[in-house]
Amino acid sequence: MLVENPQKLKSKKFFQSIQRQLLAAVFGLLLVLGGEYLKDGLEMQPVIAQSIRPESVAVLVYQRIPDIPQENQYIRQETGKVDPDNTLISRFVRYHQDVKKRATRFRLDWKLTLADYLGVNEPIKPERYPGRSSLQTNPLEGDLKAIQSLNRRQREALVDLLANTYKPQQTDAQPVKPNLNPSSTNPSSQPAKPPTPSNPSLSKPGDAQLLMP
Repeated sequence: MLVENPQKLKSKKFFQSIQRQLLAAVFGLLLVLGGEYLKDGLEMQPVIAQSIRPESVAVLVYQRIPDIPQENQYIRQETGKVDPDNTLISRFVRYHQDVKKRATRFRLDWKLTLADYLGVNEPIKPERYPGRSSLQTNPLEGDLKAIQSLNRRQREALVDLLANTYKPQQTDAQPVKPNLNPSSTNPSSQPAKPPTPSNPSLSKPGDAQLLMP
């Protein structure tokens, strides 16, 4: 009966241990990558919403609310010509999502940005304002005056439209459940429930800014 060399047996066990460690490391890496892939898939919808160009959103806003000032008379530094696509609303959106990093799907976040322009929330820094580096004149002062000139109806419409534009569309219809209770088809067999009185809706944070003249 042949007896395996102790030195070879020791080397064999060593290599087997190395192989097990490598397999464990590869398996752990696959788990991490799989988790990141799943996370990216779940977060894809908000990223898609954020990728809408502010200029495209501005076009929609001016179509729906044409009485909002465009403020697109500023000259680009590169061309020396007026940039008609660089509008008040496109800069408003860029300030909201790029400078302040606020969510685009919620009215409250848009109200906070509106409050910045009205001077009742966070101050807007001129050196970080959109257009400062691409236009010959920093448009901040003119944009502040333009937003402050809007009435309550225009501000409310602007907030609603921006929030609805970025809100993901619900495409899945709710399934209709079959009625399995025969007695429920007879209205007289079910006692009518008295209507529950509805409480008046409470004011939301940020609503005061929209009520300013």
